[in-house]
Amino acid sequence: MQRHPSRTHLDWPFFAAEHRDFAAKLDAFIARPELAHVDHDDTDNACRKLVRLLGEAGLLEACVAGPSEDAQALSSRKLCLARETLAWQDGLADFAFAMQGLGTGAIALAASTELRDAVLPKVRSGEWLAAFALSEANAGSDVAAMSCAARLEGESYVLDGEKTWISNGGIADIYTVFARTGEAPGTRGISAFVVFPTDPGFSIAERIDIVAPHPLATIRFENLRIPVSRRIGAAGEGFKIAMRTLDIFRASVAGAALGFARRALDEALAYARARPMFGATLFDLQLTQAGLAEMATDVDAAALLTYRAAWKRDVQRLPTTREAAMAKMTATENAQRVIDRAVQIFGGRGVRRGEIVESLYREIRALRIYEGATEVQKVIIARDLAANG
Repeated sequence: MQRHPSRTHLDWPFFAAEHRDFAAKLDAFIARPELAHVDHDDTDNACRKLVRLLGEAGLLEACVAGPSEDAQALSSRKLCLARETLAWQDGLADFAFAMQGLGTGAIALAASTELRDAVLPKVRSGEWLAAFALSEANAGSDVAAMSCAARLEGESYVLDGEKTWISNGGIADIYTVFARTGEAPGTRGISAFVVFPTDPGFSIAERIDIVAPHPLATIRFENLRIPVSRRIGAAGEGFKIAMRTLDIFRASVAGAALGFARRALDEALAYARARPMFGATLFDLQLTQAGLAEMATDVDAAALLTYRAAWKRDVQRLPTTREAAMAKMTATENAQRVIDRAVQIFGGRGVRRGEIVESLYREIRALRIYEGATEVQKVIIARDLAANG
């Protein structure tokens, strides 16, 4: 089997020569020996190593803005291509890449020059790992239910509360934290801050193991005092900053799902061609061919919606709320079907730990929930439809 995902879609009008060149750079990266066997039993060290390799290869420049750059100028198509390629190779590689961007997006959008200069180069180079701390036990999709608070005392803020389901929690060098500061009710009274794990009052309350091998944790703040200069943007604008950050990266989640689906299709096709059955091969059975045809169609449908959303943001510079939600919903749900069918084609091997399709099954089940579950995407699409037709 080839050592990179199919690139036939790069001939679509969504792409230019720069995107094909970037895809070639990604293909060369995932062909490196270090990417062949990522240690999923030691996700902490594996994630650190992957971030360092991504930084050394210059690939983090696609997701982390430089100190003097506008984060809004990050290319959605490059973000999607990177996540598609890395996810095709290994889910943890995609995770390592994506979190560097998500964890620093708010800083690149709204932080002071001093914070940008202190943080962005270190994350962009792979020296530091970044985290995005928005979710709470009772405030996931409903951000207005946030209870973690930051009170202003003179020239400092004092943080108290917990954040959970934090990717890179426990290993990050920099956390972008959102806390209630009370300027107004609901989402209008939330601010964003830079927190370091060395700040007194910071602790890891719990490490969280999930079906996909990703480093996650619950983090706790107890009377954690930081200077006002570590606030990102104006007081009370944290929710807007968080949404602007997520808007930059939302379509790329669909890119990751697309990468998982492409790998499942590639594995299933190769296995079906090689597996002897009834005097021929598994592929020769019409039921297998029908399944593979449906899988290929699901992959292309997801790719079209994903890169439409990315193209619209990059080229038309228009809001992509509906398009990104459609892409995320369709790509993750289609990938679930494609991967499930790949497991079925593999039979008993498909559920054996260590098989690629088994790993993909665990990855996609989590991605259908991350960064806005499918049900949330449906609400977003319906509301945008009602508002804009």
